Amino acid sequence: MSGRRRSGFTLLELLVVMAIIATLLTIAVPRYFKSLERSKEAVLRQDIATLRESIDKFYGDTGKYPETLALLVDRKYLRSIPVDPIAKVADKWVVIHAEEPEDNGIRDVKSGAEGTAEDGTAYASW
Repeated sequence: MSGRRRSGFTLLELLVVMAIIATLLTIAVPRYFKSLERSKEAVLRQDIATLRESIDKFYGDTGKYPETLALLVDRKYLRSIPVDPIAKVADKWVVIHAEEPEDNGIRDVKSGAEGTAEDGTAYASW
């Protein structure tokens, strides 16, 4: 039985494989997180565009701006108020009211998230 060799991997072979896996992970993981951030930014841009479009449709139908974002949901312009993907809450939208004294409804909406996007612009400026 002494001439018979056991099958399996040596410690050196396992270390080499683990080093290769670690090297691949150091390349892949940062790219993954960067693509996650880009995805969140794309969703945020789309949510803002949807909110603005709904406000414009409400204005076109009624001749005045909505008093709250919840009114857009009540009147079926939106299914629900979208969750800001950066701030991770639905009630952090910054609303901009119309400057007309007879119609002080919501004219525009921006993100209330803190920080800057990949292109260097602040989320709050969108």
